[in-house]
Amino acid sequence: MKLPSDLEPARAATRREFFRRSGLGLGSIALQSLLSGGSHSAEPDYRIPAKAKSVIYLHMAGSPSQLELFEHKPALQKFHGQDCPQEYLKGKRFAFIRGTPKMLAPQFAYRQHGEAGQWISEVMPRLSTVIDDVCVIRSMHTDQFNHSPAQLLLQTGNSLPGSPGMGSWINYGIGSDSDDLPGFVVLASGGKTPSAGKSLWGSGFLPTVYQGVQCRTDGGDPILYLSNPSGLTRRTRRKTLDALRDLNTFQHRQVGDPETLARIAQYELAFRMQMSVPEIMDIHREPKHILDLYGASPGHVSAAESAADPRVLYKGNDATFANNCLLARRLVENGVRFVQLYDWGWDHHGSSPGESLDQTLPIKCQQIDQAVTGLLTDLKQRGLLEETLVVWGGEFGRTPMMQNNVNKVLKKGFVGRDHHPYAFSMWMAGGGIRPGAYGQTDDIGYYITENPVGIRDLQATILHQLGIDPHRFHFSWQGLDQRLIGPTADGQIITDILA
Repeated sequence: MKLPSDLEPARAATRREFFRRSGLGLGSIALQSLLSGGSHSAEPDYRIPAKAKSVIYLHMAGSPSQLELFEHKPALQKFHGQDCPQEYLKGKRFAFIRGTPKMLAPQFAYRQHGEAGQWISEVMPRLSTVIDDVCVIRSMHTDQFNHSPAQLLLQTGNSLPGSPGMGSWINYGIGSDSDDLPGFVVLASGGKTPSAGKSLWGSGFLPTVYQGVQCRTDGGDPILYLSNPSGLTRRTRRKTLDALRDLNTFQHRQVGDPETLARIAQYELAFRMQMSVPEIMDIHREPKHILDLYGASPGHVSAAESAADPRVLYKGNDATFANNCLLARRLVENGVRFVQLYDWGWDHHGSSPGESLDQTLPIKCQQIDQAVTGLLTDLKQRGLLEETLVVWGGEFGRTPMMQNNVNKVLKKGFVGRDHHPYAFSMWMAGGGIRPGAYGQTDDIGYYITENPVGIRDLQATILHQLGIDPHRFHFSWQGLDQRLIGPTADGQIITDILA
């Protein structure tokens, strides 16, 4: 039966077409949200009063030894060189230890510092001068003992790839404080990216506009492909983007893919970043006394950043990490919500040159000690430390016994420890965190004896300080309400360390 011509449009209005057209209005709303920095137009139900506005997360990729930095264990000196008791080996899985290893004493001397008398190793002399601003958590633990899954669990809440990074979650949850800069920026040093790669700052199942933007520190453009090609003016670029926006808008009307909206928002942000990023990333603008405070050196490019094995080229006066710390302050000062600094080279197994506790660890500490201390000092003197949460640590700890799969006896330049998930140290400062020490381990630093803190507890606390209820904060995907802290009630706010 042929319908009258005025009713023909009704035939075309299939169920699929109806829902496609119905989604256009929502798509426009979503695009406006993305273009305005990703923040939600109405106050979400997961928002709570915030103590911090931004986070600077310093991830020492490979995991520094807590026993050489923050865990003073005199008893371990007494057992040095003896066979490890079987009670610490039976039923345990290690990444590299085989058979019965020897116990290994701390390689450096400790002293107490600050009003609370916190024990700090001699290889971090400058950090010891600001330790009264720091909360050292000595009772961290994880259920992963290999780098990639441990890094993923810590940074994405899932030991498998595919979930959003912590910075992406936070960028999605509260948006950027700047219209011209991304909400999540990543800086790397040490010559390599972490074992888990760029999955650590990916957006996972969130729109890609929330992923981390990696800035380079190798002397080239801060962000790849941000500059206009030779001969292309900014006005021409604007025309090009206008045409792309129209094409992508048409594409979205036809298909309804929300990633098309994210693509439009990314192009627009990149256009604005062409003006803002070069200025923010130029640390030549800082006065000499600030550069000296961090140990920063504008224009410095380390040979280790492009070496096949950067560890053999490490030097204590390498300013790459110091430059990144100064950049981190400039970024949060200008509204970036989450700045992630990855520093590679903290995996001190002692199996080969460049990965020893006795020789390489002091070099790595020298690279970061002044920079981290300068960062805390600079944030504090600018009144930014109260609203900036600084987090420092690796993905797990190191064993109280030596690693023995290559060397059965101690040898200079080849002293190392294996991965240890049962107890390790991290620290936090600023952002409403109470300074001091939290948690305890046993006499040799193997097990936690007081106030254990899991990965999900750390994540919950970071979200809480930023004004996000970690239990209500979620994103619906694949029929589940996905959360950074996972689906269970494991993640609890560490209330004892809150100011």
